[in-house]
Amino acid sequence: MERDEAAGRFSAARVAVLGTVGPNGPHLVPVVFAVAGDRIYTAIDHKPKRTRRLQRLRNIERDPRVSLVADEYDEDWECLWWVRADGMAAVVDAAQVEAGLDLLEQKYRQYEGRRPDGPVIVVTVSNWTGWSAAG
Repeated sequence: MERDEAAGRFSAARVAVLGTVGPNGPHLVPVVFAVAGDRIYTAIDHKPKRTRRLQRLRNIERDPRVSLVADEYDEDWECLWWVRADGMAAVVDAAQVEAGLDLLEQKYRQYEGRRPDGPVIVVTVSNWTGWSAAG
């Protein structure tokens, strides 16, 4: 799959899985996200959590290498595809990335009137990789 197609499919997906490097190996968590060019934004929002000091944030502070995967499953296997975005992540204060929060609010109606106010993960993508059954 060509880079532009991979990035386009990824951008249109509703959810991805964020993979970080934890102290005991990979740590995977589903996230909602928005894309602007080669930057992916995902935020810690108001959904219930045990703590705001999440494992993914601690992992990124220790090792900023991350991967995100979005995919499409269908019983018709000719429709299958996946895209992986590899890059470096940074945890920033929400006030530093208003444009990223604007994109999240535009993509997810759940954020209308209640934007995420927690830390924002900004991933600078260095490589888009993808596969599609349709070739």
